[in-house]
Parts: sequence; C-alpha cells; structure tokens
Amino acid sequence: MISHVFVGVTDFQHAFGFYSAVMEKLGLQLKFCDAGKPWAAWMASGKARPLFIIGAPYNGETAAAGNGQMIALLAPARTAVDNAYATALSNGGLCEGPPGLRLEYHPDYYGAYFRDADGNKICVCCHDAAA
Repeated sequence: MISHVFVGVTDFQHAFGFYSAVMEKLGLQLKFCDAGKPWAAWMASGKARPLFIIGAPYNGETAAAGNGQMIALLAPARTAVDNAYATALSNGGLCEGPPGLRLEYHPDYYGAYFRDADGNKICVCCHDAAA
C-alpha cells in the first residue's frame, strides 16, 4: 500500500547519523545516500519498497513537523523497539513515550515514541506477543 515516506530534515548530516543508528537497530539497510541532494533512504533487506526517506524539503524551506503526523516503523521484536528508542534518545531524540505495551491498541502492541531534531514524531513498534 505504501511506496515510500519522506521526512523533511534541516541538518542532513545530523539527521543521517541519527536515522542510520535507529535503522540499524531495526535491521533496516541503507538503499542510497546522496549528501549533495541531500537525501537518503532505508529499506527492509530484500525488499524494494517501502522506503523511508529523509532529505531537505523540495521547496528549499526549513523542515517543519506536521501537527498530528507520525510515522510508525515496524520492529522485528520488542528488544528492537527498546534498542531503537534508546539509540534515538542517545543521539538527541526527544521522548514522546517510552517503550511499553499499549493495550488500547491491542494486547501485543509494544511501542515507543520519539521526535528527531526537526520535531518529526516517530514510533517504533512490534505487534508480536512476547517471546
């Protein structure tokens, strides 16, 4: 259903370091990085789509987060949620909700929420029962 998601960033080098660290914890691999454009994208191993892309806004303006917008990245396990969240915070991310069960969604929903330096809200979540 989704081809790609594009997240606008102001400081590409900082954002690339931030997202590279988080994506590693989720087992996602870099598809491309062009600092001259600037933009970069990650994907699941062996899958062409969907892509998670960061870059400078097309209109050349400063990146700004949307009110009510959030992107949720699927984690392969609850430990990956914990690790991605901790990595995000250790790289300058701001807590929007620590890792834990969110029973209001369903009995096995385990997620964490944070914002990047541009205020983009990101969720990392796992829908599987505890191992």
